[in-house]
Amino acid sequence: MTALAKGRIAPQSGTAFEVKKGQLLKITDPFGEQVCDLMCYRLQDTEEWLSSGRTLDYAGSWLIRQGHVLYSNRSNPMFTILKDTCGRHDFLLTPCSLEMFHKLYHHQGHHPSCHENLYTHLQPWGIGPDRIFTTFNIFMNVQLQPDGKLTVEPPMSKAGDWILLRAEMDLIVGLTACSAGQSNNGRFKPIDWELLEPEQQALRL
Repeated sequence: MTALAKGRIAPQSGTAFEVKKGQLLKITDPFGEQVCDLMCYRLQDTEEWLSSGRTLDYAGSWLIRQGHVLYSNRSNPMFTILKDTCGRHDFLLTPCSLEMFHKLYHHQGHHPSCHENLYTHLQPWGIGPDRIFTTFNIFMNVQLQPDGKLTVEPPMSKAGDWILLRAEMDLIVGLTACSAGQSNNGRFKPIDWELLEPEQQALRL
């Protein structure tokens, strides 16, 4: 199997690139317990973007995993999850932002964030800060408590866990290695990604 492109996202940073329809995107947690935020847009029209609400509606589940489809705000499939060795991801919470670190962590001054890392790397396609919506938070472990509260627990991903997605349209994709300590069990680690040829043999990973 040939990788068209691959890279390692340094801790608390991000990247963005184009993915063609039918290509496969593999995202790996090389050391375990590290979240990767994913946001995407239709390449030909960035007013069509990844929608948490549509995806949860059509899945009938707040847990999105192998076999599920990630839908756009226009109800079109964007990605299909073909393989998933972790099985625990979040599609409820927005990406960490500087404002979030001020409000929830009481951090003073600048702090790296997924929000900033996404819009910084998506700027070449004309995507600004206000167009970063709820991300698909790969390997993030959000739990619903009986009293209705949401809690963020350490990721369940182990070293080497991965998820494989097939693009269902031409896309612009932004990825991060999450910058929020609570989401990553207090440590910041890299995320690996590979863009793979859409060959049948690729499904036999």
